[in-house]
Amino acid sequence: MKSFYIASSFKNIETVRKVSEQLRHEGFTHTYDWTTNSNITSIDELKDIGKKEIDAVMCSDFIVVLFPAGKGSHVELGIAIGNGIKAYLYSQNDEINDLETTSTFYHVDGVRKCNGTVEKLIQTILEEQK
Repeated sequence: MKSFYIASSFKNIETVRKVSEQLRHEGFTHTYDWTTNSNITSIDELKDIGKKEIDAVMCSDFIVVLFPAGKGSHVELGIAIGNGIKAYLYSQNDEINDLETTSTFYHVDGVRKCNGTVEKLIQTILEEQK
């Protein structure tokens, strides 16, 4: 079965866990769960986490970016786009298409924009990845 990585911010930790759980329930493999990281006290720990996240993106068949997303999520999106890995961008509203705040990279080939409910996002992923 295919593997995935989820990029987001700590603000979305519960949504990240919900999406991961539902995709794993459907037989997909989560390459790295960064939500388990806490109490980081050194640059060496950050370096180790960064290496794990890069590796996780690189060995994923697709990534999911949940908005609002932090700066690390955008780096992970760049890694995915640069390596031809499918990316799903998700926002409850249509902020991804807001000309004032969007990024050119949200609109390139290999990026699928999704909005609405998390259930709709998961359904889209399942339809396209199974």
